[in-house]
Amino acid sequence: MALDLTTARLTLRPLTSADVTAAHALWTDPDVRRYLWNNEVVSLDRVREVIAASTSDFAVKCYGLWGVYDTATGAFAGFAGGREWPEGGPELMYGLAPAWWGRGLATEAADAVIAHLFDTLGHPHVMAATDPPNQASVQVMERLGMSCDWRGEMHGLDTVVYRLSRERWRRLRSAAPTSG
Repeated sequence: MALDLTTARLTLRPLTSADVTAAHALWTDPDVRRYLWNNEVVSLDRVREVIAASTSDFAVKCYGLWGVYDTATGAFAGFAGGREWPEGGPELMYGLAPAWWGRGLATEAADAVIAHLFDTLGHPHVMAATDPPNQASVQVMERLGMSCDWRGEMHGLDTVVYRLSRERWRRLRSAAPTSG
């Protein structure tokens, strides 16, 4: 199964040990880690562990964390992907370096991941979670068609959780206007 994903502007490929430095730079950026790592400055060893776990997930589940690259330049922009939700099924995750914000790229990358999870792997739903103040992430979830499922404490933090079913995603895609 091919695991690289492409969109109009992006190439997504599974993160590997070659991506440790780029992922570490992203995940230690103060604006990114504020919500992604709850302001923890993660070590290179922690990044290696996350990428190794993602590699194992790809081998077993055919999904994990993809590096997000600008197709035109090849530049590393961030990551998107999934990990196992505590109650089962995939949890959607994404994050871009601040230089890439405000262009719709997080939505584009996340949509490619969702297409893989639903169309290729047949998952019935996907979850996503964020801190309530992270309105940029909430907006991405809502643009993807996700609906708020619940808000409460998760890992000791106030969290908002969104859900998207495969059926809803397909309905929204079939109703979307096509260009041309």
